[in-house]
Amino acid sequence: MFAFIVRRIAQAIIVMLIISFIGFAIKQSFGDPVREITGVSVSAAEREKIRDELGLNDPFMVQFGRFMQGAVKGDIGRSFFYKKSALDVILSKAPATLELVICAALIIVIFSVPLGIYSAIRPKAIFARFVMGGSIVGVSIPVFLTAILMIYVFSVELHWLPSYGRGETVDLGGWRTGFLTADGWLHLIMPSIALSSIMLPLFIRLIRSEMMEVLENDYIKYAWAKGLMPKRVWIVHAFKNTLLPVITVGGVQLGTMIAFTILTETVFQWQGMGFMFIEAVERGDAPLMVAYLMVVGMIFVVVNTVVDVIYGLVNPQVRIAGQK
Repeated sequence: MFAFIVRRIAQAIIVMLIISFIGFAIKQSFGDPVREITGVSVSAAEREKIRDELGLNDPFMVQFGRFMQGAVKGDIGRSFFYKKSALDVILSKAPATLELVICAALIIVIFSVPLGIYSAIRPKAIFARFVMGGSIVGVSIPVFLTAILMIYVFSVELHWLPSYGRGETVDLGGWRTGFLTADGWLHLIMPSIALSSIMLPLFIRLIRSEMMEVLENDYIKYAWAKGLMPKRVWIVHAFKNTLLPVITVGGVQLGTMIAFTILTETVFQWQGMGFMFIEAVERGDAPLMVAYLMVVGMIFVVVNTVVDVIYGLVNPQVRIAGQK
């Protein structure tokens, strides 16, 4: 097991190096940082002198080495617009995005598990057919369109929910959260539902298909023959054995949800990392864009590595297959 964990960590480090290299290459080819720092009133000779002082005329790999040295220390660039560390800017926006992702994940878990199980044990029921039909529609509709429709119905027409922003927040040890205010929860309802709308149908269908496959196994038939209660057979014996693939896909989709927040946060003007990234693109703030890509890439890598390790602990066959 130790060798399995070491291999996964080594793979994660290699992936992060590749992401860092791509991010740095984008930063180097995106605009002129000297022009962003000095403006247009500085002569070409003075700009060239500043480039030498900043090391921008050094070979590419030398600059990349300095970039990686800074990245190890938490310095991945300085935002042109905010005039401070890009990582500090991202960390200040992270609570909004994490709250949105947490609420969306809770919605997915609360609804996908019972609906997936019911659709598996009663596949011909009218409600199960309705759920499967609705899941196809849910997968087909883009997140931003769902968000716009919700704003039109619940904000413009019905005036039930606020259409943009985070609402009232509370500073909790440096973490600005809307979880502790009623206004914050009202502003969180529509964005979290919109963000979960693309993943919820996928998990319903995944749980249904895995559950139906497990229900055909011999040990389930033996459980029925023993006269066990239906709920015990469905939950303890069947659903428990569908969790491995669900955990694997869930880990990957957690990172994907963070990426999808770009669309959700833009529509709802939610001041999180996704909205910050769009603003950085519009302003040409290359260090902030690269920092965002690296942070999101790191989240993907860490989540997938943790899921692989958990999967290896639960299912020894994964470790054995990895040794071949």
